[in-house]
Amino acid sequence: MITTIQTGGVCAPLGFSAGGVHCGLAKQPDKKDLALIVSEVPCAAAAIYTRNKVKASPLAVTKAHLADGTARAVICNSGNANACSADGEAVARGMCRAAAQALGISPRDVAVGSTGVIGQPLPLEKVAAAAPALKAALEDGWGGSDAAARAIMTTDLSKKELAISFVLGGKTCRLGGIAKGSGMIHPNMGTMLAFLTTDAAVSAPMLQKALRDVTEDTFNMVSVDGDTSTNDMCVVLANGLAGNPIVDAEGPALEDFTGALRAVCTHLAREMARDGEGATKLLTCTVEGAPDTRTARVLSKSVICSNLFKAAMFGADANWGRVLCALGYADADFDISRTGVCFASAAGSVEVCKDGAGVPFSEEQAKRVLGEKEIDIRVSLCQGGGSATAWGCDLTYDYVKINGDYRS
Repeated sequence: MITTIQTGGVCAPLGFSAGGVHCGLAKQPDKKDLALIVSEVPCAAAAIYTRNKVKASPLAVTKAHLADGTARAVICNSGNANACSADGEAVARGMCRAAAQALGISPRDVAVGSTGVIGQPLPLEKVAAAAPALKAALEDGWGGSDAAARAIMTTDLSKKELAISFVLGGKTCRLGGIAKGSGMIHPNMGTMLAFLTTDAAVSAPMLQKALRDVTEDTFNMVSVDGDTSTNDMCVVLANGLAGNPIVDAEGPALEDFTGALRAVCTHLAREMARDGEGATKLLTCTVEGAPDTRTARVLSKSVICSNLFKAAMFGADANWGRVLCALGYADADFDISRTGVCFASAAGSVEVCKDGAGVPFSEEQAKRVLGEKEIDIRVSLCQGGGSATAWGCDLTYDYVKINGDYRS
């Protein structure tokens, strides 16, 4: 059974602490811009990285450091992406050294992340100078996770954080996560940063398998604006302090752990979509009855990515033709003549399309349904057992305002 822990985040699992400080990368003097997450013992580690061909320097350094499947800490800054900078990898390695020196561990046991403006040199001296204060700021409770979650935020309006408990091999285990992501969101993998911790004992290969499988159904099913970032990755650390028999092969134990990981990642993915830049509504598109899972994924993501449809949702306009249009240009085969569409929310539901054609419906009821803060778009294909869910947000005037002067 999975139970949500109300506080704790990445510090809920045994042996983890976290913190955040202002080191001078963010323009606002009171904005935390440097985060640290640490385990008191070595961890199995796994990560997924952006598929953008232009990758930020911290990804290359983290990938090298996690090649042996182990890590103990993560350092991450906001305010500067450390991407497309000539000395980027040297700076990323320097961040790892600064954290390692403060913690008394090897730099190769540190993963590193950055987020912010692309193409500007990151002043390493600011990070290095702040490392002792960052270590001093570490806490093993909710305060530590809260500070770290806020330190990695950029245009985010709300922090993304969750912790759960679950049973594995007769032992109670905990899994927590923080994430950031509001704009430049179209994971493939990524367009966000997520850091996950667990006190469950899981081998690095099984940790990687679980993360890869979960990412396909969660982070890779989110889109805010269709832009895949250069910086994004998801890192998970497992220190085994819960004392469960190690999960080192496929089977029921791995399935249970994967279920817990999926619960946390689903929550974080939804929160990123909800907090999309300028957004006023969370959109959830579920495609059912598809010929297979891949088809359902492609179609649900296509609807969520449609700017025309997103704009219609901002205006509470039941323009269901835009749903069919987005389904039609997706790279997937299905029979439109058997397809139905329904809009739903806390205000009720309204069927707008059946067998590929419009049906009479109340525009007033549709307006009420689409006026809510969370909108479900339910697509029924009636052509198989495949299903998938994607998350996004409406497209508003404020999205353009935010990105029109992002650097200033």
